[in-house]
Amino acid sequence: MKLLSYEFEGASRLGALVDDGVVDIGRRLGVNSLRHLLEAGKLGAATELVGAQPDHVLGDVAFLPLIPDPAHFYCVGVNYADHLKEVQDAGIVRPKPKHPSLFPRFPESLVAHDRPLQIPKVSDEFDYEAELAVVIGKGGRYIDEADALNHVAGYTCFNDGSVRDWQYHSSQVTSGKNFWQTGGLGPWLVTADEIPDPGCLDIKLLLNGKTLQDSNTRHLIFNVAQIIAYASALIPLKPGDVIATGTPSGVGFSRTPPIFMKAGDICEVQIEKIGTLRNTVEKAVG
Repeated sequence: MKLLSYEFEGASRLGALVDDGVVDIGRRLGVNSLRHLLEAGKLGAATELVGAQPDHVLGDVAFLPLIPDPAHFYCVGVNYADHLKEVQDAGIVRPKPKHPSLFPRFPESLVAHDRPLQIPKVSDEFDYEAELAVVIGKGGRYIDEADALNHVAGYTCFNDGSVRDWQYHSSQVTSGKNFWQTGGLGPWLVTADEIPDPGCLDIKLLLNGKTLQDSNTRHLIFNVAQIIAYASALIPLKPGDVIATGTPSGVGFSRTPPIFMKAGDICEVQIEKIGTLRNTVEKAVG
């Protein structure tokens, strides 16, 4: 099942994708967001509505970030072996991590599928990062690794747009990862029953139709279950929390010469069994 957050006639809604139509499951179940659906434990009830008559044609709705208001949004830094090597080759001292390197993303930094990513006016070093993102369906603290995937509602695509010069202003990366409207999230949630093994998914990034990242989640240093178990020790995870699992090699700053996104570019994240997250790029005016 594919679930999407969208806007129609000025209202935020929650839908299920059926062919090229959208079933307004939020209205039928009395919830107004994917986060609220998961908090209410109604994911199972949503599956019973997939056969309903669509309320909208997909082309008539505007996508919203899949989870517009996550209580927690964690990203994992340098979590592919090939990306670790390219970071080291770029002259950055970075040993192989012993634990997942977590940093936060703020909701204001997110944009939806088919919405523009914003290059901040204070930088031109705006980089792309294709990532598999995990949406938590059942919360908890000190979650056992063996049970971690049972806490997953589903998976989506994430583009961890990174302002590289600001990222390296200090030893922590948070400033370069949280500029306004720099991270794409979507287009929809593919429920976990359709992806029983998130550790074997092809993942690609295309910039203006050219493939710049091409890998598979089997190359993750820390897999999805390990990341969930680790993150749950900090603060109890909640339904609707998002965890982005890291990006493979091929990012722009490590290339010679570097490739950074420019106004007018089209950036796409493609993940097997999920689909394509597409965003244009524009220079912010404020």
